[in-house]
Amino acid sequence: MDINKLCIAGINYKKAEAEMRGLFAIDNAQHGSILSAAGFLGINEIFVLSTCNRTEIYAIAEDSDVLINLLCSQTAGDAETFKRSAYIKKGKDAVEHFFNVGAGLDSQILGDYEIVGQLKTAVKFAKQQGKIGANLERLVNSVLQASKLIKTNTQLSGGTVSVSFAAVQYIKNHVKNIRDKKILLLGVGKIGSNTCKNLVDYLHTNNITLINRSEEKAFGLAAELNLRSASIDQLDTEIKAADIILVATNAGEPVIMASHVKDAGTKMIIDLSLPCNVEESARSFENIQVVNVDELSKLKDETLAKRQAEIPKAKAIIAEVMREFFEWYELRRHVPVLKDLKVKLRQIHSYSIIHTDPSYSLETLDIKIQQVVNETAGKMKTTNLKGCHYITAINEFMRTG
Repeated sequence: MDINKLCIAGINYKKAEAEMRGLFAIDNAQHGSILSAAGFLGINEIFVLSTCNRTEIYAIAEDSDVLINLLCSQTAGDAETFKRSAYIKKGKDAVEHFFNVGAGLDSQILGDYEIVGQLKTAVKFAKQQGKIGANLERLVNSVLQASKLIKTNTQLSGGTVSVSFAAVQYIKNHVKNIRDKKILLLGVGKIGSNTCKNLVDYLHTNNITLINRSEEKAFGLAAELNLRSASIDQLDTEIKAADIILVATNAGEPVIMASHVKDAGTKMIIDLSLPCNVEESARSFENIQVVNVDELSKLKDETLAKRQAEIPKAKAIIAEVMREFFEWYELRRHVPVLKDLKVKLRQIHSYSIIHTDPSYSLETLDIKIQQVVNETAGKMKTTNLKGCHYITAINEFMRTG
């Protein structure tokens, strides 16, 4: 991997609202199609990170337009729309951006640690398709290492602020007599499960019904938390019965339609999905309040203020781990030259050019060769003169051998 060819093309909450971001959100099937198509274009290292905050395509590629076209070939949005709100990062700028994303510094809710699980899932999927090489994997691991160090040594992710918790806090701030309200949660994936546990822990209610397309997952979580679950076939009935509905389904199309809530009483609907999984026209009814992830992110409290103060510490940790990564990368870049140098020094000895003493043992030779290789590696680390150092090493070996 040539680090200078690392390219990121993305959109996020900073310039694109939820509705636009939804046009470029992808699921596993779309992710797989992008990875397959990339291979035909000669792009062998690539993955896509798609969350409620962002959609970013990461690849070792010459041209960002190729990446944008790849992404848009599998989404509802087109390349021109994407470019109007997009950012392009290359080389070291791309590496730094990746570290900031992994740390939660670039999240809509500062320090939101849910990004780590989303990143791991995206990379794991791409690795299973053979699209993560050794160098890119090392970069990913370095990003995760920095994220872990930041979580351990700073308060950037301190407190309980994430998208799933923000939903619960919104309910707490806007709904009275919560225990008397019937809550319906659609979708029990990662974010849905976190939201469900936060509902129980912070609202102190078990008046919650879970629905998931894979019914056994809803049944299992309901049993664990002493809640109720229902079949997807009962969706219409459960929507009508609920006072508060949380949607974390991440389906390609809306799952709650205007027809579901028409004449169904007063309801608060919180949509955590991207693309939005509540039909837009549902907002037109006076008795229906629909809240999306952008509206939740405006939540401000003391926890977020404390997190802001931790940014310099997080940046310092990122700088150190980045430095270590680039040192590793530079040494790995020189590995072929150093291997060749070792072979060449052995050849020089075997041809008896410099040493004919039979008492000169192989062990002594190995020690001498390794010393020369190590010294050469050190010089290559500080300057980019491979050829000069290669020749110098041979001359030094012959002179002192």
